[in-house]
Amino acid sequence: MHFMTALKAAWRQRNSLLCVGLDPDPGRFPPHLAGRPQAIFEFCREIVDATADLVCAFKPQIAYFAAHRAEDQLEALIEHIHTQHPAVPVILDAKRGDIGSTAAQYALEAFERFKADAITVNPYMGRDSVEPYLAYGDKGVILLCRTSNPGGADLQCLDAGGERLFERVARLVAEEWNANGNCALVVGATFPAEIARVRALTGELPLLVPGIGAQGGDIAATVAAGRTADGCGLIINSSRAILYASQGQDFAVAARRAAQETCNAINACR
Repeated sequence: MHFMTALKAAWRQRNSLLCVGLDPDPGRFPPHLAGRPQAIFEFCREIVDATADLVCAFKPQIAYFAAHRAEDQLEALIEHIHTQHPAVPVILDAKRGDIGSTAAQYALEAFERFKADAITVNPYMGRDSVEPYLAYGDKGVILLCRTSNPGGADLQCLDAGGERLFERVARLVAEEWNANGNCALVVGATFPAEIARVRALTGELPLLVPGIGAQGGDIAATVAAGRTADGCGLIINSSRAILYASQGQDFAVAARRAAQETCNAINACR
Protein backbone atom coordinates (compact mmCIF):
# COMPACT_ATOMS: atom_id res chain seq x y z
CA MET A 1 0.00 0.00 0.00
CA HIS A 2 1.17 3.55 -0.76
CA PHE A 3 2.48 5.25 2.39
CA MET A 4 0.15 8.21 1.98
CA THR A 5 -2.87 5.93 1.55
CA ALA A 6 -1.97 4.09 4.75
CA LEU A 7 -1.34 7.33 6.63
CA LYS A 8 -4.64 8.90 5.62
CA ALA A 9 -6.50 5.70 6.52
CA ALA A 10 -4.82 5.68 9.94
CA TRP A 11 -5.81 9.31 10.54
CA ARG A 12 -9.44 8.44 9.84
CA GLN A 13 -9.76 4.97 11.33
CA ARG A 14 -7.90 5.72 14.55
CA ASN A 15 -8.99 9.35 14.83
CA SER A 16 -5.37 10.10 15.70
CA LEU A 17 -2.56 12.38 14.58
CA LEU A 18 -0.16 10.88 17.14
CA CYS A 19 3.07 9.18 16.12
CA VAL A 20 5.01 7.29 18.78
CA GLY A 21 8.76 7.62 18.32
CA LEU A 22 10.68 4.48 19.22
CA ASP A 23 13.98 5.70 20.69
CA PRO A 24 15.02 2.78 22.91
CA ASP A 25 17.66 3.68 25.53
CA PRO A 26 18.61 0.56 27.52
CA GLY A 27 19.79 2.78 30.37
CA ARG A 28 16.17 3.78 30.96
CA PHE A 29 14.59 0.34 30.61
CA PRO A 30 12.77 -1.33 33.52
CA PRO A 31 15.15 -3.41 35.65
CA HIS A 32 13.56 -6.71 34.63
CA LEU A 33 14.82 -6.20 31.06
CA ALA A 34 18.42 -5.50 32.08
CA GLY A 35 20.92 -7.75 30.36
CA ARG A 36 18.42 -9.56 28.19
CA PRO A 37 19.88 -10.15 24.70
CA GLN A 38 16.66 -9.03 22.95
CA ALA A 39 15.81 -6.27 25.44
CA ILE A 40 15.50 -3.52 22.81
CA PHE A 41 13.09 -5.54 20.72
CA GLU A 42 11.10 -6.67 23.77
CA PHE A 43 10.80 -3.14 25.14
CA CYS A 44 9.70 -1.67 21.82
CA ARG A 45 7.33 -4.54 21.08
CA GLU A 46 5.50 -3.97 24.35
CA ILE A 47 5.20 -0.24 23.64
CA VAL A 48 3.92 -0.94 20.12
CA ASP A 49 1.34 -3.50 21.22
CA ALA A 50 0.11 -1.20 23.99
CA THR A 51 -0.34 1.86 21.77
CA ALA A 52 -1.01 0.65 18.20
CA ASP A 53 -4.72 1.48 18.22
CA LEU A 54 -3.95 5.07 19.33
CA VAL A 55 -1.45 6.12 16.67
CA CYS A 56 -1.23 7.04 13.00
CA ALA A 57 2.41 5.88 12.72
CA PHE A 58 5.43 4.51 14.55
CA LYS A 59 8.83 6.12 14.09
CA PRO A 60 11.86 4.03 15.12
CA GLN A 61 15.08 6.08 15.27
CA ILE A 62 17.81 3.97 13.69
CA ALA A 63 20.67 5.36 15.81
CA TYR A 64 19.17 3.94 19.00
CA PHE A 65 19.34 0.47 17.46
CA ALA A 66 22.64 0.74 15.58
CA ALA A 67 24.51 2.10 18.63
CA HIS A 68 23.79 -1.17 20.41
CA ARG A 69 24.41 -3.45 17.39
CA ALA A 70 20.67 -4.11 17.37
CA GLU A 71 19.81 -3.64 13.70
CA ASP A 72 18.48 -7.21 13.68
CA GLN A 73 16.10 -6.20 16.47
CA LEU A 74 14.97 -3.22 14.38
CA GLU A 75 14.23 -5.56 11.48
CA ALA A 76 12.27 -7.83 13.82
CA LEU A 77 10.38 -4.88 15.29
CA ILE A 78 9.27 -3.53 11.90
CA GLU A 79 8.25 -7.04 10.84
CA HIS A 80 6.24 -7.35 14.07
CA ILE A 81 4.44 -4.06 13.40
CA HIS A 82 3.64 -5.07 9.83
CA THR A 83 2.40 -8.50 10.91
CA GLN A 84 0.47 -7.61 14.05
CA HIS A 85 -0.59 -4.03 13.24
CA PRO A 86 -0.56 -3.86 9.43
CA ALA A 87 -2.62 -0.67 9.22
CA VAL A 88 0.04 1.38 11.06
CA PRO A 89 2.80 2.72 8.78
CA VAL A 90 6.42 2.71 9.96
CA ILE A 91 8.66 5.76 9.45
CA LEU A 92 12.37 4.98 9.69
CA ASP A 93 13.94 8.05 11.28
CA ALA A 94 17.39 8.06 9.70
CA LYS A 95 17.80 11.62 8.33
CA ARG A 96 20.01 10.35 5.52
CA GLY A 97 21.78 12.77 3.22
CA ASP A 98 24.53 11.92 0.72
CA ILE A 99 25.39 11.86 -2.99
CA GLY A 100 23.10 9.90 -5.29
CA SER A 101 25.05 6.63 -5.47
CA THR A 102 25.28 6.42 -1.68
CA ALA A 103 21.68 7.56 -1.27
CA ALA A 104 20.63 4.65 -3.47
CA GLN A 105 22.19 2.28 -0.92
CA TYR A 106 20.51 4.06 1.97
CA ALA A 107 17.18 3.76 0.15
CA LEU A 108 17.82 0.05 -0.37
CA GLU A 109 18.60 -0.32 3.33
CA ALA A 110 15.45 1.50 4.45
CA PHE A 111 12.92 0.08 2.05
CA GLU A 112 14.23 -3.37 1.18
CA ARG A 113 16.25 -4.43 4.21
CA PHE A 114 14.20 -2.85 7.00
CA LYS A 115 10.92 -2.75 5.02
CA ALA A 116 10.07 0.72 6.30
CA ASP A 117 7.08 2.51 4.80
CA ALA A 118 8.81 5.90 4.89
CA ILE A 119 12.16 7.46 5.74
CA THR A 120 13.34 10.86 6.95
CA VAL A 121 15.88 12.47 4.61
CA ASN A 122 18.11 15.55 4.77
CA PRO A 123 17.52 17.55 1.54
CA TYR A 124 20.31 20.07 1.95
CA MET A 125 22.53 18.40 -0.68
CA GLY A 126 19.88 19.02 -3.32
CA ARG A 127 17.57 17.07 -5.55
CA ASP A 128 20.03 14.50 -6.88
CA SER A 129 20.69 13.35 -3.32
CA VAL A 130 16.95 12.80 -2.77
CA GLU A 131 15.98 11.21 -6.10
CA PRO A 132 16.92 7.62 -5.11
CA TYR A 133 14.30 7.77 -2.35
CA LEU A 134 11.70 9.46 -4.55
CA ALA A 135 12.10 6.61 -7.04
CA TYR A 136 10.28 4.32 -4.60
CA GLY A 137 6.94 5.81 -5.55
CA ASP A 138 4.87 4.01 -2.91
CA LYS A 139 7.22 4.88 -0.03
CA GLY A 140 7.12 8.07 2.01
CA VAL A 141 10.01 10.53 1.77
CA ILE A 142 9.90 12.93 4.70
CA LEU A 143 12.34 15.78 4.24
CA LEU A 144 13.83 17.99 6.93
CA CYS A 145 12.55 21.53 6.58
CA ARG A 146 12.49 23.51 9.86
CA THR A 147 13.78 21.30 12.62
CA SER A 148 12.87 21.55 16.30
CA ASN A 149 16.38 22.05 17.70
CA PRO A 150 17.51 25.59 18.61
CA GLY A 151 20.49 25.45 16.24
CA GLY A 152 18.28 24.77 13.24
CA ALA A 153 18.02 28.51 12.66
CA ASP A 154 21.77 28.75 12.03
CA LEU A 155 21.21 27.57 8.45
CA GLN A 156 17.49 27.01 7.90
CA CYS A 157 16.58 30.67 8.42
CA LEU A 158 19.27 32.14 6.19
CA ASP A 159 18.08 34.42 3.40
CA ALA A 160 17.77 32.53 0.12
CA GLY A 161 16.95 35.24 -2.38
CA GLY A 162 14.11 36.91 -0.50
CA GLU A 163 12.86 33.87 1.40
CA ARG A 164 14.26 31.82 4.23
CA LEU A 165 16.06 28.63 3.30
CA PHE A 166 13.46 26.40 4.96
CA GLU A 167 10.76 28.16 2.93
CA ARG A 168 12.71 27.42 -0.26
CA VAL A 169 12.91 23.76 0.75
CA ALA A 170 9.17 23.65 1.46
CA ARG A 171 8.33 25.09 -1.96
CA LEU A 172 10.76 22.85 -3.82
CA VAL A 173 9.35 19.74 -2.21
CA ALA A 174 5.70 20.72 -2.73
CA GLU A 175 6.06 22.11 -6.25
CA GLU A 176 8.85 20.09 -7.89
CA TRP A 177 9.87 16.98 -5.94
CA ASN A 178 6.46 15.50 -5.11
CA ALA A 179 5.63 14.03 -8.50
CA ASN A 180 4.73 10.66 -6.93
CA GLY A 181 2.68 12.23 -4.14
CA ASN A 182 4.94 10.59 -1.57
CA CYS A 183 6.63 13.58 0.08
CA ALA A 184 6.16 15.12 3.51
CA LEU A 185 8.15 17.64 5.56
CA VAL A 186 9.60 17.80 9.07
CA VAL A 187 8.70 20.99 10.93
CA GLY A 188 9.31 21.26 14.68
CA ALA A 189 6.54 21.94 17.18
CA THR A 190 8.82 24.43 18.91
CA PHE A 191 8.20 26.92 16.06
CA PRO A 192 4.42 27.15 15.47
CA ALA A 193 4.62 30.33 13.39
CA GLU A 194 6.93 28.54 11.02
CA ILE A 195 4.64 25.50 10.92
CA ALA A 196 1.91 27.89 9.76
CA ARG A 197 4.22 29.35 7.12
CA VAL A 198 5.13 25.90 5.77
CA ARG A 199 1.44 24.92 5.72
CA ALA A 200 0.65 28.07 3.70
CA LEU A 201 3.39 27.24 1.20
CA THR A 202 2.60 23.54 0.74
CA GLY A 203 -1.16 23.13 0.80
CA GLU A 204 -2.11 19.73 2.23
CA LEU A 205 1.37 18.17 2.25
CA PRO A 206 1.71 16.07 5.44
CA LEU A 207 3.94 17.49 8.15
CA LEU A 208 5.88 15.34 10.60
CA VAL A 209 6.07 17.42 13.76
CA PRO A 210 8.52 16.45 16.50
CA GLY A 211 9.05 18.51 19.62
CA ILE A 212 5.97 18.07 21.83
CA GLY A 213 6.37 16.32 25.17
CA ALA A 214 9.97 16.31 26.39
CA GLN A 215 10.99 19.14 24.03
CA GLY A 216 8.23 21.43 25.23
CA GLY A 217 6.29 22.14 22.04
CA ASP A 218 2.72 23.34 22.57
CA ILE A 219 0.06 20.97 21.25
CA ALA A 220 -2.67 23.57 20.73
CA ALA A 221 -0.35 25.93 18.86
CA THR A 222 0.99 23.07 16.74
CA VAL A 223 -2.44 21.85 15.69
CA ALA A 224 -3.76 25.35 15.01
CA ALA A 225 -0.74 26.14 12.83
CA GLY A 226 -0.48 22.90 10.89
CA ARG A 227 -3.82 21.15 10.52
CA THR A 228 -5.48 20.95 7.15
CA ALA A 229 -9.11 21.92 6.53
CA ASP A 230 -10.27 18.41 7.46
CA GLY A 231 -8.42 18.48 10.77
CA CYS A 232 -5.64 16.15 9.60
CA GLY A 233 -2.35 16.75 7.78
CA LEU A 234 -0.10 16.25 10.82
CA ILE A 235 2.03 13.40 12.17
CA ILE A 236 2.69 14.68 15.70
CA ASN A 237 5.53 12.74 17.26
CA SER A 238 6.12 12.05 20.94
CA SER A 239 8.91 9.72 22.05
CA ARG A 240 10.40 9.97 25.54
CA ALA A 241 7.27 11.24 27.28
CA ILE A 242 5.47 8.05 26.20
CA LEU A 243 8.30 5.50 26.22
CA TYR A 244 9.48 6.33 29.70
CA ALA A 245 6.21 7.21 31.41
CA SER A 246 7.21 4.49 33.89
CA GLN A 247 10.41 2.57 34.48
CA GLY A 248 8.64 -0.22 36.32
CA GLN A 249 7.09 -3.43 35.08
CA ASP A 250 3.99 -1.41 34.21
CA PHE A 251 5.94 0.55 31.58
CA ALA A 252 3.69 -0.51 28.69
CA VAL A 253 0.50 0.30 30.62
CA ALA A 254 1.93 3.70 31.53
CA ALA A 255 2.97 4.29 27.92
CA ARG A 256 -0.57 3.56 26.76
CA ARG A 257 -1.96 5.98 29.30
CA ALA A 258 0.46 8.71 28.20
CA ALA A 259 -0.32 8.04 24.53
CA GLN A 260 -4.06 8.20 25.18
CA GLU A 261 -3.69 11.49 27.05
CA THR A 262 -1.58 12.94 24.24
CA CYS A 263 -3.98 11.74 21.56
CA ASN A 264 -6.91 13.24 23.47
CA ALA A 265 -5.08 16.54 23.90
CA ILE A 266 -4.37 16.69 20.15
CA ASN A 267 -7.95 15.81 19.22
CA ALA A 268 -9.32 18.47 21.54
CA CYS A 269 -7.57 21.06 19.35
CA ARG A 270 -8.58 19.72 15.91
